[in-house]
Amino acid sequence: MAPVGKPTQNFIAISEVRDGIVVLKDGGLRAILLATSVNLSLKSSDEQMAILMQFQNFLNTLEFSTQIVIQSRRRDMRPYLITLEERMNEQVEPLLKIQTKEYIEFIKAFSDQTNIMEKSFFVVVPFAPITLSAGKGIGKLLAGIAKSKEVGTIDTTVFEEARSQLDQRVAVISQGLSRVGVRTVPLNSEQIVELFYNTFNPGEGLSSAQ
Repeated sequence: MAPVGKPTQNFIAISEVRDGIVVLKDGGLRAILLATSVNLSLKSSDEQMAILMQFQNFLNTLEFSTQIVIQSRRRDMRPYLITLEERMNEQVEPLLKIQTKEYIEFIKAFSDQTNIMEKSFFVVVPFAPITLSAGKGIGKLLAGIAKSKEVGTIDTTVFEEARSQLDQRVAVISQGLSRVGVRTVPLNSEQIVELFYNTFNPGEGLSSAQ
C-alpha cells in the first residue's frame, strides 16, 4: 500500500480569509492592497527626483515592515476578441465591418507571436501574530479550495481588536503612497480568494474551475 502523503493545505500558511483579512495559522493578520503604478519615464527629471525622494521619506517613516509584490501574468486576449467580434457583427457600415475584421486578425496574430503581459502591484500589510485558541473549526482558504484541520480559531473580540490595529497601518500605507501618486484599494475576501487561487493555479481561472 502506497504511503499517504500530506495534503497540500498543510504547506500553506493561511488559516482563513475573514472580512477581507488573511488570517495566518500562527495568528498573524495580513491586509492586501491593490496599487496603481507610476510611469517615471513620462516624468521630467525634477519630477522623478521629487517622487523618489517622497517615496524614500515614506519608507523611512514606517515603523513596521511591509511587502510589495509584483505579479506578472500573460494577458488573456480572448474576452477582448469576443467583444470585438460582437461589435463587428453589429456593424451595418461595410467599411467599418471590414476594418474591424482586419483589426481582429491583427490582434490574433500579434497575441500569438508575442507574450502580452500584464502586471499587478500589491502591498501586503502585516500585523504581529496574536494568540490562537485551539479549536476544531476548519480554516478556509480560497473559499474552501484548501482546508486544514490543524489550525486554531481566533476569538471574535481578539480579531476585531487586531483588525483595528491593522486598519491603522493600512491607512498609513495608503496615505503615504498617495503622496507619490500611487492609489491603493484594499482587496475584499472574494478578491483575495481569487488572487491566491490564481497564484496557486497558474493558467486557471477561479470561475472556470467552479
